[in-house]
Amino acid sequence: MRLDRRQRSRRRRHSNPDTSAQVAGIDLGSERHWVCAPGLGGGGREVVDFGATTPELVRMAEWLKDRKIESVAMESTGVYWIAPHEVLEKDFEVLLVDTRQLARVPGWNKKTDPDDCEWIQRLHSCGLLNGSFRPQEQVCMLRTLVRNKANLLAESADWVRRMQKSLDQMNVRVHRAVSDPNGVTGMAMVCAIAAGERDAGKLAPLRDRRCRKSQEEIAEQLSEHWREDHLFSLRQSLQMYDAIAERMTA
Repeated sequence: MRLDRRQRSRRRRHSNPDTSAQVAGIDLGSERHWVCAPGLGGGGREVVDFGATTPELVRMAEWLKDRKIESVAMESTGVYWIAPHEVLEKDFEVLLVDTRQLARVPGWNKKTDPDDCEWIQRLHSCGLLNGSFRPQEQVCMLRTLVRNKANLLAESADWVRRMQKSLDQMNVRVHRAVSDPNGVTGMAMVCAIAAGERDAGKLAPLRDRRCRKSQEEIAEQLSEHWREDHLFSLRQSLQMYDAIAERMTA
């Protein structure tokens, strides 16, 4: 297989005994991935770099197939490992290795990416690496959805705090009038204020029938000191809150 100019290969012989010859090591990066595998002729190791694009990853897999590789070890570097892992796991056993595991083995002295991938291959060939747990595809998809919803909930809570700050700056004490500012009663009042209602006597009847405080007590907490800049911030925060709520129910 012919390699382009950006790819470099070298062969080295080492005295370390190998327990498994058909293994490879990969050092991952944002732009280039360095791969070390046994040479075609069985003489030493060959180190080649590939790009991070999908066509380059496919070419990496073909390069490993040509050398009859059975197992591949790679560092769990940021999110760079995800795409190579998904491409290679179709044809090879893939070990996702914690970087700290590599550092605990005596003799590791990372200088360059080619040296690092060669060190990974040497340890893997001697059976000194353990792969991290990687759940099944359906579990990964479910985990992504759960994490996305958790992020949306955190963003939603942040916009609730911003709405409360805008109200506090106008001394509209919705959080004192009701126990839950983003509950049924609290959000009804906030929406009414954002829509233009300024009369505390008309805001208080929006209370839910299960609310403990009377309309008079609630109206007292809603005594206003309106300012257009804070009302603008309140409307903006409410729109963001509603947009996130819509995304969570989509």
